Amino acid sequence: MTDPYNSYQGPTVPAPAVAAPPPIRPARDAISGLDVSDKWKDLFRTIERAGGPDLPRFRVLSVPERRSLQFNWLAFIFGPVYYLTKGLWRQAAVYTVIFIALALTLDALGLHKVIRGLGPGFGAIYAIRANISYYKKMVLDEAPWV
Repeated sequence: MTDPYNSYQGPTVPAPAVAAPPPIRPARDAISGLDVSDKWKDLFRTIERAGGPDLPRFRVLSVPERRSLQFNWLAFIFGPVYYLTKGLWRQAAVYTVIFIALALTLDALGLHKVIRGLGPGFGAIYAIRANISYYKKMVLDEAPWV
């Protein structure tokens, strides 16, 4: 039993010397070494802040950052040509084949008015997928749709 009034604990033993931890090195920024514009580097860093290509922390981003990730106007306007210039030729080919097959099917069914909506619809698909696909290709070095 210890005496609460006696503060003397006996002789103190020095603690064993602990080696200092190694200095913390900053993580290598793979994005800064890429051969892309500064705008793309900022967009890639935003995707990383959102948790990567699956965007699990998307809600953490500000509204302008979310908008920049969600839609790519150049991909919307130029579609497969934009994908080809970015090196995403497999996706460009698949989306184009699906577009043509769907247009021919709707034409055969006599749904000519619906075909008019395919262009903007597929443009939206191109625009929504462009940033993430290019991130996977450039940063993660994954060949899209191998």
